[in-house]
Amino acid sequence: MREGSLEAPIRHPLNWQDEAFYDAEALDEELRRVFDICHGCRRCFNLCDSFPRLFDLIDDSESGELDSVESAGFKPVVDACTLCDMCFLTKCPYVPPHEFNLDFPHLMLRYRAIEARDGKRSFTEGQLTQTDRNGKIASMMAPVANWASSCDNHVTRPLMEKTMGVDRNAELPQFTANTLVNRAKSEVPEINTEAPAYGRKAVLYATCFGNFNNPEIGIAARQILARNGVETEVVYPSCCGMPQMEQGDIAQVAKNAATVAAEMADWIDRGYAVIALVPSCALMLKFEWPLIVPDNAQVKSLSEATFDIDEFIVDISRKEGIADGIEAIDGGATLHIACHSRAQNFGQKSADMLRLIPDFDLNVIERCAGHGGSWGIMKDNFETAIKVGKPVARQASKAAKSYVVSGCPLARSHILQGMERIDGTAPEVDSASHPVQILARAYGY
Repeated sequence: MREGSLEAPIRHPLNWQDEAFYDAEALDEELRRVFDICHGCRRCFNLCDSFPRLFDLIDDSESGELDSVESAGFKPVVDACTLCDMCFLTKCPYVPPHEFNLDFPHLMLRYRAIEARDGKRSFTEGQLTQTDRNGKIASMMAPVANWASSCDNHVTRPLMEKTMGVDRNAELPQFTANTLVNRAKSEVPEINTEAPAYGRKAVLYATCFGNFNNPEIGIAARQILARNGVETEVVYPSCCGMPQMEQGDIAQVAKNAATVAAEMADWIDRGYAVIALVPSCALMLKFEWPLIVPDNAQVKSLSEATFDIDEFIVDISRKEGIADGIEAIDGGATLHIACHSRAQNFGQKSADMLRLIPDFDLNVIERCAGHGGSWGIMKDNFETAIKVGKPVARQASKAAKSYVVSGCPLARSHILQGMERIDGTAPEVDSASHPVQILARAYGY
């Protein structure tokens, strides 16, 4: 290894099926090894709340070093990690192949996996992560579910806060009665046979959010791809398992990976690319699943065939050329680059895509919005999440564009809440939440 750890970071498979992975004493020894290195470095102090908690824990101890810190104090540090991977990919100089071999997010995951096996993870938070079950039920009664989850509902939201720990002020995603999978059956866009990329084929992995909460993202994606000659199908075998991974349920993630990969195998064999509509799901398919089930050939094939939707559109523009018909849009946009887009290590593809729009006024923010998936909606975390995302909200408020979008629409909602805290009123922005919806508007859809 060259001096300075200049090699590209690599990640090792998770040995979650090995009993040694669940050895509490071995885990504590590894936590102390890693935390001591972090204590001496502190480059990650401003990434999330895990590191300030860790450094305060050490600084406030009797010796000011890790040797006088009780292991019970590690739990708040673990609980504050959102598995965003930014420390691993953007800050830490000690990730593999460096001999220190640090992978902070996966170490936090190991801690949670041991908690999950010992029955110590929150039951209610575990129920919140059952996105497929919850989505199916809520979609059948969408008006009632949306009424109950609204922040304006001063009856149900305090009750949810008391019983489920969901902060009454946290914006929750709305549900649709007409899922993306259902809409895709009847809303089939006409393929532009004159487009430079005509002949490409892609299957859209709807994702739980795209299917149950915001199908407009998938509809916009299909319209753009059809305009560019791409034949598309929409499938949704199951959730990618990111919510379960946040809770340490690695076995469930492995099960979901096998289910989705088996469903996608035939499409891939027939020459279809796989497109994920949400960056967290693309990250799971591309990078996390192959580390969790490294011996599954179908998972490996899926990993190699998967694109983020913005990445795929940019790939068309660079290889075949984008189809004509994109018109200028007034008002400009603030684009938040989601952490799980950054974690895919492919650059600012959302920004590259929106720059296809002529003379488009684009303000790009590449910083954590603070939401952290299901973490940011919980009562114990919501105000911290707002604090972490305040710099993003401040920049978005100052830019005052007509659109505020993010590859992660949940982060976008969180940013809008932060903007409202700053300005005192809800920001007046277009309803588009994902950058692909803006490009669809530019095409006239």
